[in-house]
Amino acid sequence: MPKYPPLEWAGPPPRIFDKDGEFVEGYCLKDKRKVEMKDPQPITMKNGKPATVGTCPYCGTKIYKIGKAS
Repeated sequence: MPKYPPLEWAGPPPRIFDKDGEFVEGYCLKDKRKVEMKDPQPITMKNGKPATVGTCPYCGTKIYKIGKAS
């Protein structure tokens, strides 16, 4: 059975910035406004294009932003 390091060794996930060095913003469809993504993660969509997925800090809805973040 493989041994894994304790969870306290794992640091927080790196914050994803766009090309200008600002935080990743996305449009929340539920709140109908631009918000800073909470816990943004880079993903690759089924068609192979890069995107960033995160959550809205106000309502918790998933937010997608198509295009490379960094």
